[in-house]
Amino acid sequence: MPRDLPIANGRMLVNFDSAYTVRDIYWPHIGQQNHTIGDRSRTGIWVDGQFAWLDADGWSRELRYMPDALVTDVTLVHTGLGVRITCADVVDFDRDVMLRRLRVTNLAGRPREIRLFFHHDWHLWENKGANTVLYRPDHQILVAYKRHCYFVIDGVVGGAQAGASASERQGELGIHHWATGKKEFDGQQGTWRDAEDGELSGNPIAQGSVDSCVGFYLGSIPEGEERWCYQWLCVAHSYQSAYQLNERVRARGPERFITRTEAYWRAWVNTKPLAKTDLPAPLLDLYKRSLLVVRAQTDRDGAIIAAADADVYAFSADSYAYMWPRDGALVCTALAHAGYGDITTSFFSFCRKVITPAGYLLHKFTPSGALGSSWHPWMNAQGELELPIQEDETALVVYALWQHFQLFQQVELVRPYYRPLVIAAADFMTEYREPHTGLPAPSWDLWEERRGIHAFTVAAVYGGLMAASNFATLFGERDLATKYETAAAEIKAATQTYLWDKDEGRFLRMIQVTPDGRIVPDKTMDSAVAGLFKLGMFAATNDEMAATMRAYERRLLTHTSVGGVSRYENDYYHQVTQDLSQATGNPWFICALWLAQYYIALAETLDDLARARPWLEWTQAHALPSGVLAEQIDPLSGAPLSVSPLTWSHAEYVATVRWYTAKYETLMRTHGA
Repeated sequence: MPRDLPIANGRMLVNFDSAYTVRDIYWPHIGQQNHTIGDRSRTGIWVDGQFAWLDADGWSRELRYMPDALVTDVTLVHTGLGVRITCADVVDFDRDVMLRRLRVTNLAGRPREIRLFFHHDWHLWENKGANTVLYRPDHQILVAYKRHCYFVIDGVVGGAQAGASASERQGELGIHHWATGKKEFDGQQGTWRDAEDGELSGNPIAQGSVDSCVGFYLGSIPEGEERWCYQWLCVAHSYQSAYQLNERVRARGPERFITRTEAYWRAWVNTKPLAKTDLPAPLLDLYKRSLLVVRAQTDRDGAIIAAADADVYAFSADSYAYMWPRDGALVCTALAHAGYGDITTSFFSFCRKVITPAGYLLHKFTPSGALGSSWHPWMNAQGELELPIQEDETALVVYALWQHFQLFQQVELVRPYYRPLVIAAADFMTEYREPHTGLPAPSWDLWEERRGIHAFTVAAVYGGLMAASNFATLFGERDLATKYETAAAEIKAATQTYLWDKDEGRFLRMIQVTPDGRIVPDKTMDSAVAGLFKLGMFAATNDEMAATMRAYERRLLTHTSVGGVSRYENDYYHQVTQDLSQATGNPWFICALWLAQYYIALAETLDDLARARPWLEWTQAHALPSGVLAEQIDPLSGAPLSVSPLTWSHAEYVATVRWYTAKYETLMRTHGA
């Protein structure tokens, strides 16, 4: 199930799914650890003896965000129960507390007693065992803990709106009733079942595989009137720190934290405005939403995670909650062009720490900097050592750093990265070459599915080497600058020789080179060939590049009412239909946006530029109502597939809008309105 509403602050990230259920609670890193492992933490309502969970049938739901903010704006209506619930949820921008505000309106023609319930399915440190949850009667709170992770669960009913004093709130602070218990053990379902009669058992402590539920009496609500309830989670490495944070929320009132967080994000996303453009408001709104989603997926220690949607675990017994250097570098480039270079600097520090002494970056990393799980072997079929790398990941980090420098001209910032990151990587790329062709030696492709010499990888290595040459010139090392520039030129020439297919009239996605030097082409059309212009190897106007992109559009378009562009011909990943006349694969947002970027790069007039807009509009039309972009969508229904949100999808949208706007401004200056 897609994650429609992520909220985060750089350390804590909470995901709501499309039924407005809390599914993921990450802390102390974005993407690590998931203290609910994707299981449902339910919210429910009891109305005069009738009960419903908010993810049950019978609700109409509108799941959106407040404009320009990482604050949810959710409306739920249940005609059978006669209630409307308006919700706002935040992770405070500065402190590790997640706050929820639910405003319940009685739509029936008579006063009714109403109660709210908040359930949490704990897997602290991603383990179901050896957890504890307990009730503290002295503070009327629940505490869930394991090792150095303490969650305090608290709340307040009514009276806590903006402006209410501590004394006005004092009598209503704390949870009203609670349950602690076991789940996923000996057939026990959990304390959420205890809530369905409107009363909780009050068990004071549970250990092992546990969950908890807290309840709040909203009292009798008159016809047409409303009552407010706030519920929050504070988390810290010690109970004392979590308790003190909870006391701060109680003293200041939860509304203040919601209000200040909304103000913070609104200020953040509007500090780097776009230039004048002809793009309509919905496309500009998605641009801001994409910036915010990217920010939500970025850890304060530098990792930019691919996705925090834990549902993908069911597909592969692993997740996307890792930092891929490739994804991170492309996200950094988009953020830098959007003006947010202050965020991306910690990414380069992260990469400097994890690069190998030999000068290459491995597959992926946890947000804390440990080596991530991988399916790339260190041995080939002959039992010989082979590097389990995607060389584009190493190259793109150097490329992204040069993009950052070009935009911000911060010599002091890039100085610490010059030798341990730039020179180390460039020396590796210069030497790691296939002897018969001079192209980069075989590695895994950007889709992580096949090993060979790939068009995208050679383009990335070219871009990385040219960036390294520029840095060497900047720091006065002309011998190194010449070395890297020469290697880049050799790779470009070899690309024209070995990756250009005269019969197809386009660049190939990949070749294999046999031990005796024979070239084995892979003629599958693949969107990754767009890297040849994206990363500067060939101009968009180059005849070979133009022919390649015409084939890209002709052969990868989705011929259904959904539309879009697939990754490559007969893409198997989450494949919905094998009728390739309808869809050669599922549509991916990044692939459509690469086509838009090509038209932007190609444009010489405003009419030329207009060819890019339909792909921006297609992207916006197939986003979730919240503005979240998945990795891919169903070519028949348009429903999101795989992870959602995918950080890369949002980054490519940011980059495309930024480049569209820049080209529009240039063309307006040269050609006029």
